[in-house]
Amino acid sequence: MILKKSATAIFEAGVRAVAPDACIKKQVRISSTRLWVGNIDLNLDQIRHVYVAGAGKASAAMAREVEQILGSRIHDGVVVTKYGHGLPLKHCRVMEAGHPVPDSAGVAGASALLDMVSEAGPDDLIVCLISGGASALTPAPADGLSLADKQDTTRQLLGCGATIHEINTIRKHLSKIKGGQVCAAANEARVVSLILSDVIGDDLDIIGSGMTAPDTGHFRDCRAILQRHGIWDSVSEPVRNHIRAGMDGRIPDTPKPGDPIFSRVTNQVVGSLSDALSAAAIEAENQGFTPLVLSSMIQGEAKEAAKVLCAVAREARRSGRPAKPPVCLLCGGETTVTIKGNGTGGRNMELALAGALALQGTFGIMLLSAGTDGTDGPTDAAGAFADENTVSRAKALGLSAEKHLNENNAYPFFKALDDLLITGPTRTNVMDMQILLIAG
Repeated sequence: MILKKSATAIFEAGVRAVAPDACIKKQVRISSTRLWVGNIDLNLDQIRHVYVAGAGKASAAMAREVEQILGSRIHDGVVVTKYGHGLPLKHCRVMEAGHPVPDSAGVAGASALLDMVSEAGPDDLIVCLISGGASALTPAPADGLSLADKQDTTRQLLGCGATIHEINTIRKHLSKIKGGQVCAAANEARVVSLILSDVIGDDLDIIGSGMTAPDTGHFRDCRAILQRHGIWDSVSEPVRNHIRAGMDGRIPDTPKPGDPIFSRVTNQVVGSLSDALSAAAIEAENQGFTPLVLSSMIQGEAKEAAKVLCAVAREARRSGRPAKPPVCLLCGGETTVTIKGNGTGGRNMELALAGALALQGTFGIMLLSAGTDGTDGPTDAAGAFADENTVSRAKALGLSAEKHLNENNAYPFFKALDDLLITGPTRTNVMDMQILLIAG
């Protein structure tokens, strides 16, 4: 119980460090007629209208902070966020939509956002607020494609174990808004994007599918990704035809680096997983553990990642390498799950369940794997806790850890043990955190 409380406190400290208000305050300030965004100095007297365009799970919270700074200087604003993540705003319209599978509300939100952006001109400023979830929340199907085409493609990509880089490469090429196309609609307005990164490496063209960034991917990459994961023949015919048309040059590709539409665009990452892990390390020390940040780039199958991380923790327990207990091993990133069963769960719960199997027989290790957005898969949990007793406790309740793992059914498993971490929407998103506490 003590380790569980410490792990929770460490996770919460990491999330607080990347809360939208903290991230925006660090980067945006105003004094009289001057507006500073990071290192950019803007003269508000030379700006006709200020627009706010937001998309992502954190976008409403980011917009609330921007409203406190700019107030009535905001001419108009549209913010598209996940259901349950909206906030009352004074100068921006908040629209909620589906995630991770896009829905018709997202189509309406994307249309409203594009319509507003297209009203801007060279004398205007567009402040874009982009965070994790922006891709799914703003579906704007390309000509010839339907929402159903995008929904089906998204479901197949999520189920086959594709990475977020691969998923967003395809999303950009099936869309009218992603892959820098917001800038194409901005009529040479000044665009400043404040971005909460939810992708490994903080790649600007992948976060939110690069709505305001040049796209480095191509239509040929889309076909290669779908073929690599064995779903090229199962995505809809309109999707295949659209990709073929792009490869043949019959429709234009997304805007690339060097395109003049980006000459007045600045993209700035205001918060990332590295920031969360640094804050978590400080709290780990406050909790009496020696912190050791292993990586912010964990990826691959969740259950395989769990085996590696738990092996490192067991080594620390056994030999004091790479650090002597009491130690807190910290890492994060975005793992994937290849769905083979019909259960309920998410990548963090799957990682924790595989970790529970790996930790059997090892004393004094607690694993917490959780999403910084407070949501793991289509559930109300952020993630789950596991230790050396998890499997035996479950067995006493008639639950098989192996069976639940094989069925991708981690949620009911951990719910029965009261080992889910439920935070509610955190209104931020910088991927996932894994916390391994090794007691002294």
